[in-house]
Order: sequence, then C-alpha cells, then structure tokens
Amino acid sequence: MIPAMDLHLLWSPPGVRFFRRHPSPAPLRRRFVTVSSILPFAKEKAKYHIELEAAVELVERACSLCIDVQRSLLSDGRILEKNDQTPVTVADFGVQALVSLELGKLFPSIPLVAEEDSGFLQSQNLVDLVVSAVSDKTSFHEESFSHADVLEAIDRGERTEFGTKPATYWILDPIDGTRGFVKGSKALYVVGLSLVVEGEIMLGVMGCPNWVVDTSHRSITGVQGYKNSSPGLGIIMVAHVGCGTWTKRLRHMLDSSFKPSSNWTKCFVDGCSLVHKANFCIPDSQAWESLPLSVFYDATTNDNDDIGDKEICLLPFCCGSLCKYLMVASGGASVFILEVKPERVTKAWDHAAGMICVHEAGGKVTDWEGSELDLAADQVKRRIIYPAGGVLVTNGKIHQQIVEMISSSSTVVRH
Repeated sequence: MIPAMDLHLLWSPPGVRFFRRHPSPAPLRRRFVTVSSILPFAKEKAKYHIELEAAVELVERACSLCIDVQRSLLSDGRILEKNDQTPVTVADFGVQALVSLELGKLFPSIPLVAEEDSGFLQSQNLVDLVVSAVSDKTSFHEESFSHADVLEAIDRGERTEFGTKPATYWILDPIDGTRGFVKGSKALYVVGLSLVVEGEIMLGVMGCPNWVVDTSHRSITGVQGYKNSSPGLGIIMVAHVGCGTWTKRLRHMLDSSFKPSSNWTKCFVDGCSLVHKANFCIPDSQAWESLPLSVFYDATTNDNDDIGDKEICLLPFCCGSLCKYLMVASGGASVFILEVKPERVTKAWDHAAGMICVHEAGGKVTDWEGSELDLAADQVKRRIIYPAGGVLVTNGKIHQQIVEMISSSSTVVRH
C-alpha cells in the first residue's frame, strides 16, 4: 500500500483490470478534441495527476537524452549487444538511471520494475558515458552523480520483489525498439512509463521522438525521410484511467524557431468494423503466414480501397511493441497481433504503458483467447506476463471476431 504522501487525492473512480470499457462514442479517424494545459484534463478528474505530471516530464527528458546519445552513438559507433542479442545503447541505461533516480526522489516508497541491470554496463566500462548523459538531463543540477549512484539506480529496476498481494509500482521500458534506434535511421522507438496501483494500471506515458505529429496518419511510410529537426516529428502520448488518451508535441523535438505548445489532442481508436478493412501491425520478427489469420486472409502492403475480401492491409514494419500500441491508440492501425512462442518471454514493460493508452482511446487488449493480460502472473518480480497464444490489440469493434477466428483457424483449410 502506498502511503498517502505519495498518492494525493482522497477519492476517484476505481481503476480497471484490463479491461472494463469506458463508454465512448464511435470515433471517426479525424475526430479530435484539443485543450491547452499542463495536463489534458482537469486535475480533480485524475487521482494520480501528480504522478502523471512527473511521468510526462521524465519521459520528455528521457526522449531528449535518447536523441543526444543517438547522435553521439552514430558518430563513434558505440553499440552494445546484450546476451539475448538485443542491441542496447548507452541511452537505454541512461534513461533507466535517469527515471529511476528522479522517481526515487519524488516517490521514494514506490518501487520500479524495469528492463536493464548494470552488470553488462560495468563489464564494458561505459559507466562514465551513462553518468554524463544522466547528469545532463537530471533536474537536480546541484548534485553530482557518482558511478555508484547511477549503478544503484539502474539496478533498482531489476531487484524489486513482490509477494502474492496486489502491488503498486512503476513499470519502465527505457527504449522499446532498440533495434531501430541503433540503425541510425529515423526508425520509430518509444520510451514507456506506467504506474500500477494495487495491481491495476492507472496511467501510462509513451514518448516517440520520430513520430509524425499527425496522429491520424494511417501509415508510417515516409517517416524514415524526416530529420530530427523537422517540426513535424515527435509526440508524447498520455493516458489516465477514466480520462482518455491524449497526445502533444515533444517539446525537445521543436525547432528553435517554433514556439512550444501546450496543446493536447484527444486520441480515439479507428472506427473500422470489418476485419478485412482493418490496418494490421505485426512484429518485424514474425511473418504473416505464421499467424492464425493467414488461413483467412492474405496480407498486402497496398494502402488503398481496392483490397479484396480475402486480403488485409499490413502496415510497414516498425520496431518494438509499444510503437504498435501507439499506432492503434492514435487510430493509425486497427489491429496489432503478436504471437508468443514457447521459447519467447513476454515482458511487462513491452506492454503496460501501451495497454492503458489503447484502452482509454476506446480499444481493447487481451491474449488470443480473449482473456485480460495478468500483470501479476509473475508474483515475485512482476516482470513477465503469460498471454495464451499471444497478444491481441484492437480498436475493440472487431476484437471478438478476431478472437473467434484465431480459435477456429486450426480447423480451416488454407485457401
């Protein structure tokens, strides 16, 4: 239980386990609501508005850290390889250290669950680079962070242990989409931070420095051609239970000639109600032919109205799961489908922030059997989730139909 000093309002509507749906009107692709504020909704509507304000600020600074480190990385070739062959950069460790240090001071009683541990960083003698990156972005400018401070902050996200009772904790993915990050292109990657209170996700924040600002954009085609200085790039997406999902410009991505804006735009999932008219996202490591829906539909990358009844539109690949959640929550995709193979481990940080953003935008997230994702299935560490078959993220309107198609796919003869 979090002490009252950390969670600030005395009452709010109860949270949801994933997911009880909040009523929302059937959205159109270009339906927007825009407000100008530090947060996109009145503070009295959001029990955890102080935590959300802190999360927004931290994710924005983390994205700025990523941009700076990426530029440096591209100039000197500093790329690491973890044991699982996932590329990791100084930015990955730097973001985790930055967020852990700041959250530890702001909310000392709330533990952190995060991806990295410092062992590999120390073995590669890169602690100096991480300390430098963090010191440049921390709000505590009067302090000088030692190696020990940074290493302890990184390891705080790995060593937290829980019991069987519902728990309260932050979940951080320092960089989701590191494969794209280290390519040196403008591939999409996301910094994701969420707060779980007594086992229920209450808020989520995702920052994507290379995102095209028009959140109604149906495809990520063309993103690769933009430059970081472009005024059309970079968003932050936020969601709080019961308050909807919203986006605004990442202020660190604004060109110096542009005045920062505090305008928030409300997001809705798309209104597609026919599976064969839906825009699909799948992981870049999976082929459409390996997925259950391939017995019903062929996949095409043609984004037009001439797609046949036995075809679906497959959007171009983008790295990381959170980016695909962002696509669905913003109305840019109708479906994200992920197969979980027995040899693969599904991590909570790859999904938590995206789950609440999709839900609050009117969508739905379950496993392939239609069951809610259980963040407490890993009772000790809260790091692993066990979705049956895989993860299904949709606009909600075609969710049950796809669940039923997945269930029946084993008895269907391929066309």
